[in-house]
Amino acid sequence: MSAETLTTQLKNGLDAPICLTWELTYACNLQCVHCLSSSGQRDSRELSTAEAKRVLDELRDLQVFYINIGGGEPMVRRDFFELVEYSVGNGIGVKFSTNGAFIDAEKARRLASMDYLDIQISLDGVDAATNDAVRGEGSFDMARRAMDNLAAANFGPFKISVVVTRQNVPQLDAFKALADSYGAQLRVTRLRPSGRGVDSWDHLHPTNAQQREIYNWLMANGENVLTGDSFFHLNALGDPLPGLNMCGAGRVVCLIDPIGDVYACPFVIHDEFKAGNVRDLGGFSKVWKQSDLFTSLREPQSAGACASCGAFDACQGGCMAAKFFTGLPLDGPDPECVGGDGEVALAELAAVPVLLKPRPSQDHTKPERRLVVT
Repeated sequence: MSAETLTTQLKNGLDAPICLTWELTYACNLQCVHCLSSSGQRDSRELSTAEAKRVLDELRDLQVFYINIGGGEPMVRRDFFELVEYSVGNGIGVKFSTNGAFIDAEKARRLASMDYLDIQISLDGVDAATNDAVRGEGSFDMARRAMDNLAAANFGPFKISVVVTRQNVPQLDAFKALADSYGAQLRVTRLRPSGRGVDSWDHLHPTNAQQREIYNWLMANGENVLTGDSFFHLNALGDPLPGLNMCGAGRVVCLIDPIGDVYACPFVIHDEFKAGNVRDLGGFSKVWKQSDLFTSLREPQSAGACASCGAFDACQGGCMAAKFFTGLPLDGPDPECVGGDGEVALAELAAVPVLLKPRPSQDHTKPERRLVVT
């Protein structure tokens, strides 16, 4: 099967998602300024252990190969290990993202004893100053402790997951060296203006010049660095990067949030992209196979404003979530279009007297603690 034929098949949707992200909880010990799910406080409507297991049974029957577990901080849930073990026991591999707060020496050994388990430690700077400005004071040392504990437990090649920002682009080589020092694998992902990222994207997202720097770096290092589908908008610069290189929202990927709502992808937690709920009649399977939203996303998409651009076939118009949360139309240019069309479109939006950008539908940010003087 040719790459073009495969891409067409993927765009039409599959019987089951290739990559399903499941945010187990909105509870988190950190409050990262770019958190895609605006996590912090637990939601009282969170799926119970029994409900979560029923979803895993569905995913087994759909022959889902693996799931990405996140949050919030997934290890906050008391049934975390129970759910992971249940998933693996059902033949569903687990990749989970964590800030590392709860990976002490004992838990590292327990994790190392499990099969079909992959761990991603989130780190957004190779030093505390860069990382903690985004993820919170002490988070750098916390992540490094978790890495040290996993290494000591002989876990194997865990992953270091980096959201690329304007501040850490110069550290890409250092991130790779850090991963190599642990025998780990580096994973770099794109910053989207989702969740709390809506408010931090303007000063965190890489500049146009840095986008080109990222592309060149990935072209030189991409065989040993994971990106998922993060940077397909950069393909307009030349040869395609390794990875999916298309928007898989509702076609091959989706998100289940802590209360069971199913969204087209992890970066569009908004009612406009909610397809249903796993608690509905028919469960997740019906949502994936029959929801109106996913059916529409699997239809051929218009090139819109990008129709006349010679790079459209390469970049596919960019990321749906990045457009949506910056106020751009879904058939418009990506806000980080390397040809500069996104910057022009954003400037035109900025000139509108009253512009109401979409806001995330869920916000579980913890209220600021204020000193009460009596």
